Amino acid sequence: MKSESEIRAELIRVVAAVIRDKDKIFATERGHGEFKGGWEFPGGKIEPGEMPEQALVREIEEELDTLVEVGELIDTIEYDYPNFHLSMDCFWCKILSGDLVLNEAEDARWLSFDDIDSVEWLPADSGLVKKIKERLV
Repeated sequence: MKSESEIRAELIRVVAAVIRDKDKIFATERGHGEFKGGWEFPGGKIEPGEMPEQALVREIEEELDTLVEVGELIDTIEYDYPNFHLSMDCFWCKILSGDLVLNEAEDARWLSFDDIDSVEWLPADSGLVKKIKERLV
């Protein structure tokens, strides 16, 4: 059995898409798991051998039936959850094709600068919101 410090040391690497359309960004409400109901930027785990950008294209196709173009890295968020450490590469993304079908999320919204704080962001994602606000002005 792992000790508490070994569990905390577990690293999970993920990617997140900040899909932008003019002055709005796309956010999803988590539909399952421990953080169900929290709001986040869509994305997911990086598979062995994948580059972060490849993982993001794959995850958005799986989660939203949408093809995105991955742009500039906004930031890499490091966050300690109680049972693991999350390292999240966050990229600006643009929709190339698709209709943002919610295959996994409970709900979704396009948020502007004025209402970006109207949802309850998951802790790691809330760290990214400040950086995004700077770019949406």
